[in-house]
Amino acid sequence: MTPRPPSDDSTKNDGDGREKTAARKAAAGKKKAAAGKTAAAGKTAGTGRKKTAAKKTAAAAAGKTAGAGRKKTAAKKTVAAAAGKKKTAAKAGPARTADGKARPKAAGKGAAGRAVRSPAVDAGDRERLLTGTHHDPHTVLGAHPEPGGVAFRAFRPYARSVTVVAGNLRADLHDDGDGFFSGLLPLRDVPAHRLLVAYEDTVLETEDPYRFLPTLGELDLHLIGEGRHEQLWQVLGAHPMTHQGVCGTRFTVWAPHARGVRVAGDFNHWDGTGHAMRSLGATGVWELFVPGIGEGELYKFEITRPDGSRTLRADPMARRTEAPPATASVVTESSHTWQDGEWLARRGDTPAHEAPFSVYEVHLPSWRPGLSYRQLADQLPAYVRDLGFTHVELMPVAEHPFGGSWGYQVTGFYAPTARLGTPDDFRYLVDALHRAGIGVLMDWVPAHFPRDAWALAEFDGRPLYEHTDPQRAAHPDWGTLEFDFGRREVRNFLVANAVYWCEEFHIDGLRVDAVASMLYLDYSRQPGRWSPNVHGGRENLDAVAFLQEMNATVCRRCPGVVTIAEESTAWDGVTRATHHRGPSGFGGLGFGLKWNMGWMHDSLRYMSHEPVHRRYHHDEMTFSMVYAYSENYVLPISHDEVVHGKRSLVSKMPGDWWQQRANHRAYLGYMWAHPGKQLLFMGQEFAQGAEWSEAHGPDWWLLDPTYPAAPDHRRVRDLVRDLNTLYRHTPALWQRDTHPSGFHWVVTDAADDNVLAFLRLDAHGTPLLAVCHFSPAVRHDYRIGVPDDITAWHEVLNTDSAAYGGSDVRNPDPLEPEPTPWHGHPASIRLTLPPLATLCLRPA
Repeated sequence: MTPRPPSDDSTKNDGDGREKTAARKAAAGKKKAAAGKTAAAGKTAGTGRKKTAAKKTAAAAAGKTAGAGRKKTAAKKTVAAAAGKKKTAAKAGPARTADGKARPKAAGKGAAGRAVRSPAVDAGDRERLLTGTHHDPHTVLGAHPEPGGVAFRAFRPYARSVTVVAGNLRADLHDDGDGFFSGLLPLRDVPAHRLLVAYEDTVLETEDPYRFLPTLGELDLHLIGEGRHEQLWQVLGAHPMTHQGVCGTRFTVWAPHARGVRVAGDFNHWDGTGHAMRSLGATGVWELFVPGIGEGELYKFEITRPDGSRTLRADPMARRTEAPPATASVVTESSHTWQDGEWLARRGDTPAHEAPFSVYEVHLPSWRPGLSYRQLADQLPAYVRDLGFTHVELMPVAEHPFGGSWGYQVTGFYAPTARLGTPDDFRYLVDALHRAGIGVLMDWVPAHFPRDAWALAEFDGRPLYEHTDPQRAAHPDWGTLEFDFGRREVRNFLVANAVYWCEEFHIDGLRVDAVASMLYLDYSRQPGRWSPNVHGGRENLDAVAFLQEMNATVCRRCPGVVTIAEESTAWDGVTRATHHRGPSGFGGLGFGLKWNMGWMHDSLRYMSHEPVHRRYHHDEMTFSMVYAYSENYVLPISHDEVVHGKRSLVSKMPGDWWQQRANHRAYLGYMWAHPGKQLLFMGQEFAQGAEWSEAHGPDWWLLDPTYPAAPDHRRVRDLVRDLNTLYRHTPALWQRDTHPSGFHWVVTDAADDNVLAFLRLDAHGTPLLAVCHFSPAVRHDYRIGVPDDITAWHEVLNTDSAAYGGSDVRNPDPLEPEPTPWHGHPASIRLTLPPLATLCLRPA
């Protein structure tokens, strides 16, 4: 985690290495001495280069227009003699233009006899604009009808002169000091106009950002205020667009506690003084259209807090970011053309819990370290397809500052990490996986966020995304902050985020991280460190409502997308529909699937024992069937089980190297045959011996043909490929995963033999017989009860096969049932049980 600096002001570093300029002249009426002087240090985002004050504001004024860098002469036309009338001096001595000529000044009475006031910005507005606390700069700056004509006002710090250009009209504005310029022109209507802004060494022609109407409509603002804008990313953040016929970028941000917001970026050299945003009413949304900038611009929001201090923040809705450790947001728009229409059209044909669903979990930055999204697209789909997995699950890809968090401490909820490329590069990877016939699941982390001072924590000076109660806000395990699920705008931010990944990146499923920590108010909290809900219970009712809303919205908007809960408790109804109430009185949470953490812990504990001791732990392999149909389950052997001293899967197994691999293979066979979907973390498919490290990823060198033990690892991978092939082509293994009619125990009580056996059945009753033998002994003529309507059984998979590195004890011939009742069945077969092996048999 990035240490949080002390509360900053305009003279302090704001948590991202960019120092803010503090030397602003306050004497009203005096000219800025910008020419030839160096501004206070102002590092650009991610570069750290010092810039002069004149250059900073030159870019700010220009908005990177085509006229940048061209010298222009000062405007020499006057409008003093418009309609042949004399002007009356308002003050002793005429104001002067930049070339020394007398400047026309409106004063006294206009043509209609009305009093004409000075067009200059008044003292109050002037102070608010200088201190970054103005809530509506558009009412002051720009062009506005006034008695006697049209008043033009510009705020261009460090400029030497500002000229209004409207058709053939050229009119200099008076320098009012501190970067303010104004003038009253005897015009009947506000014209379309541009500004010529002169600096020490250049004159720039640019659009006036304060002449534009708001870019958000009433419906969008209403939905934002209600917390019901399901495509929130389309209205908040930075969006290149054409507005009132002008190309530029709309910036919008939700900051209801802010006294003022300005946008800073490369285009104004990180001095947001001249780019104040306007507040759009009670919604808390601030907006500014900046003409002339677009794709690739870096930016942040400079927020004036309620206490008057300022903070520079990354955009919570940024759809692209700089690569860490840089932290600026990046203006972006997609140009990717999707080619996965066929995949999307059929992905919702069968619900996930009734379809084959075999998942390869991947940490993208370390799967093949150094590869970009596009390079991964050339390798990952082919590898996953060759092994027969139906889906990949990507550990979090949303932007995060600390790689050691593996992506689970997110700062950029709407941006794929820039470590591997652009958002369109990530779209390219998803597209390639779909075209290879592989679904894409993504880990999603709505439970908490880090405290980094440039991100979401106290975003506008007060708790905003986090709960206002410090005990509710602080996550006790990870040093992070929990979202305030009771605030409608925060729920909207997260619900829209779930929809965003599915609609914008065609993600097929969201595995929701740390659901248990969201559901319970007392999660990891000691007595006295939490408060009960309104009913006196420990359930977080706000989190329940949020998860129900998220699941219902994703289900409605994104057909075929599945949501998966990492939920480690016995919460009732995780995968029950939200409108169906259970015994607890709660409606279901609405997830499609749930990780079976109980099965994972029990089965791994059993396998870690020496075979001679397993007889005392036999129930750990059978207990999962007691609750197997309470939820729709995934059986996860995930990254969490192979890090932090837990050892890799094969290293958890007892015995010598041969026995470890045999146990590993037998366990995988048991896992693929057990009711539920499968998930296997990268590296475990070829029995990697070392724990996973995000620094170097899987030990691919184990598969190098020059390595003497490479055949051992390659053969385990061959088994995984064959397990997936059998699985996909055997409906009995997936079609009735969530219905008791799809499973029947055959042997449950052979603890002394370390044997268990069961039948899996498809929708038509066609069976597959699985026999697991977790002893190193070979058992001949071992009798197993079977139905009497099958004429013969054929061994279709044996994890002890020599092809997988086993001893090759097999049952090569069809096994015909004998009319000997056994294990509660009317018939039985006799077979040879290989050492430490799982067998799969089906009707011959």
